[in-house]
Amino acid sequence: MKEIIIPSTYNYVAAFLTLYCNYHCSYCLNYFGEFKVSYKHLSGEEWVRGLNRITASDNLPITLQGGEPTLHKDFIYIINHLKPELNIDILTNLQLDVDEFIERVNPARLKRNASYASIRVSFHPEVMNLEETINKTLKMLNAGFSIAIWGVLHPRYEEVILKAKFLCEKYGIDFRTKEFLGRYNGKLYGTYKYPEACEGKATKDVLCKTTELIIGPDGRIYRCHSDLYENRLPIGHILDEGFSIIDEYRLCRFFSYCNPCDIKIKTDRFQQYGHTSVAIKLDER
Repeated sequence: MKEIIIPSTYNYVAAFLTLYCNYHCSYCLNYFGEFKVSYKHLSGEEWVRGLNRITASDNLPITLQGGEPTLHKDFIYIINHLKPELNIDILTNLQLDVDEFIERVNPARLKRNASYASIRVSFHPEVMNLEETINKTLKMLNAGFSIAIWGVLHPRYEEVILKAKFLCEKYGIDFRTKEFLGRYNGKLYGTYKYPEACEGKATKDVLCKTTELIIGPDGRIYRCHSDLYENRLPIGHILDEGFSIIDEYRLCRFFSYCNPCDIKIKTDRFQQYGHTSVAIKLDER
């Protein structure tokens, strides 16, 4: 199959191996909209065949995520069969068999020259045990893996997260915090470039351009996280022979129903603040 070349303007490549998760956090951004789960999943062989088409710069990894990506039955197979030229990052809650993972995966496969860890563990105090999370992380650190913990500063759990950060750093674990995005007690939290874009009110036509390649569990490719979670308007498929990335503005009729992930102001892959996943402008045609 012909290669898929990632444009230099792109900042992220996301492979959502599954949208299922073993937890159901009340503030999960996957559930910001209606969240229509795709029940079909690519096999490990199909994921490898599709992702191995990608040509990307050394500083742009393929991020395996979800849902909880480790729930995919071929999770380790995918890691071990992606071509060496592709760097791999993982977003996980670490609810996996750590001993099996250490035995079957070479730490060097998940390590690259970056200012943040390749394996990023999401700690959610609403459903997770901190001691267990720390012990698993330490075991993987001691085995040579590039791994850190991240916590969302949800208003209800901010104090708990900051205490967890303090404790983890005492153990030598890199613990970083992320801004809470979404609504809590009727208030919308987050720093957004287009704050009106997730109000869920009357929509208008806009033109939108992404900096991310977002691949759903069934291999379909979406313009943004909102389209992915709503199972709406795919623009291609990772296994389509003719698919290539068109780096241009596209018409969107769902403005104001955006997912906060797409419009928040954040750091890019170089940890430089001020990046936003999409650029939006009015459709004046």
